[in-house]
Amino acid sequence: MVSGFAVQLLNGLAGASTLFLIAVGLSLIFGVTRIVNFAHGSMYMIGLYVAYSLTQTFAPVLGAGPPGFWASIVLAAVAVGALGALVELTILRRIYRAPELFQLLATFAVVLMLRDAALAIWGPDDLLGPKAPAMKGAVTILGRQFPQYDLFLIFVGPVVLGLLWLLLQRTRAGVLIRAATQDREMVGALGVNQAWLFTGVFALGSALAALGGALQLPREPANLALDLTAIGDAFVVVVVGGMGSVPGAYLAALIIAEIKAICYGIGTVELMGTTFSFSKLTMVVEFLVMAAVLIWRPWGLLGKPQAVVRSTAAPEAPMRPMGRAGVAATAVLVAVLLALPLLGQWYPYLTVLMIDILIAVLFATSLHFIMGPGGMHSFGHAAYFGLGAYGAAALLRGLALPMEMALLLAPLAALAGAALFGWFAVRLSGVYLAMLTLAFAQIVWSIVYQWDEVTGGSNGMVGIWPSERFASKAAYYYLVLALVGASVFAMRRMLFSPFGYAMRAGRDSPLRAESTGIGVTRVHWTGFMVAGAFCGLAGALFAFGKGSISPETIHVVRSIDGLVMVLLGGVQTVAGPVAGSAVFTWLQDSASRATDYWRALLGVAILVLVLAFPQGIVGGLLALAERLGWRGGATTGARG
Repeated sequence: MVSGFAVQLLNGLAGASTLFLIAVGLSLIFGVTRIVNFAHGSMYMIGLYVAYSLTQTFAPVLGAGPPGFWASIVLAAVAVGALGALVELTILRRIYRAPELFQLLATFAVVLMLRDAALAIWGPDDLLGPKAPAMKGAVTILGRQFPQYDLFLIFVGPVVLGLLWLLLQRTRAGVLIRAATQDREMVGALGVNQAWLFTGVFALGSALAALGGALQLPREPANLALDLTAIGDAFVVVVVGGMGSVPGAYLAALIIAEIKAICYGIGTVELMGTTFSFSKLTMVVEFLVMAAVLIWRPWGLLGKPQAVVRSTAAPEAPMRPMGRAGVAATAVLVAVLLALPLLGQWYPYLTVLMIDILIAVLFATSLHFIMGPGGMHSFGHAAYFGLGAYGAAALLRGLALPMEMALLLAPLAALAGAALFGWFAVRLSGVYLAMLTLAFAQIVWSIVYQWDEVTGGSNGMVGIWPSERFASKAAYYYLVLALVGASVFAMRRMLFSPFGYAMRAGRDSPLRAESTGIGVTRVHWTGFMVAGAFCGLAGALFAFGKGSISPETIHVVRSIDGLVMVLLGGVQTVAGPVAGSAVFTWLQDSASRATDYWRALLGVAILVLVLAFPQGIVGGLLALAERLGWRGGATTGARG
């Protein structure tokens, strides 16, 4: 028993090295550039793929010995470091003056393109590399066998940590990196070329992520899902350790990996007559740790409170009420939407697509409700979408309630979740708030994924159909149109009410707002709950529209999709999320039916839109209208 537990702790040390290599590059990149780089997980994935290809290339030339294997590991890291520099030079450098969240959108487009590039080069099958030469066996520790390669990995993390310490403390480049982490604008004012500093840090961070991936070659197969798995782990480690802290990244990786190892070591136990599996906690334990740390110490274990960044991006413009042109455009849009089912006999799929678009509009608009006016950037909004969907399914199947009643009550489940999570989240700000919402969403996902008796577990729930009254697609379309239209209108009215102005006041100047008697935390918490309830309605409509739901409904990918929709349309306008969700859903549907490489096509389209409209589609069109001198009702109406 003791020996087995000790071996698990050693496994935790090996896992800590891997987590550290994934996360430390992301920590450096964020510390210097302030970019939340979603493409970092792709560098880990590409590193593993490149290392696999290099071992296959070197094997006939150098044999299966150590020279070919270790040369493949090192060259994979170098090659992906060069790829990271290329991404920074060709894409990110063009949008450094854009708002930071639009830089995040650009890195998400890179994720899509790199995944399909990997699909085209290496195919869809998992690829398992060779064992490490001279490390294929095991050593005996306390009577247990422990792989030699895992023992080697235990020392990799501390060695890399030491090398990075030497770089940051003993070289001029390290001094500049540390200075930029503290105040990058001041570094630029002192004459340092920030552009090349950013490129170098991006290349170094990408190389470290690729090294972490390449070192996994003998342990796990390369596959196309590694990018999002890796970026989730990296976010957790970076936030727990402290943004920009290299020692913090290693400490966080060590804590998380060892807690996971302890859960595996404990296994299944009996607690007060109930069987409890600690091994199942490994799916969510890192997010539990992140949530606890963020609530207790928001800037991480070894991090420091974030300094104010003097952004060069354009300040956010205030939203304006809708003018006559906006009212006319809305009336035309409603008329078109009402007439669309009439085209069903020529284009039957149009009604199905429009249902998906309308649900996406409600999902994105509810997220914008807290992102734009509230300034609360959520990476876990899918939690409330999923709670609404599963709530509707449970009411319909578990309690045998009519579909209409289930649809009415389902948002209450999302409201309860938003009330609980929002109470903690609104006390944070910026990336820390975003990471806490991600942690809560992953906790909800883990519960849904493993609670077979209630949620169906990984298989989900089926047979969630509308009542006979709304059985036809046309009837269900009109129901969705009515509910989505009423919800969007209600949220818009709230944004231009005293409550909405109080939310914006708390976003723009919380101290001044508090001094005038506005309870900023209370107002933002209320806004969080309102957004959660409307998001839950979108989830319930989704469940009845598809007839089934699965844990993918709550997956982080859906939260990212919501962010993309809002940012694509523009955060500064009420019409932004409506336009962004419609464009994104249509692009995703059209691309997925046109080619197997639809992600790359979608990524290119998003990237083009980001470069063309750095303030979002609606924001860009408004800016164009103002440059052309159209400052009247058209501009005012579009903002509303």
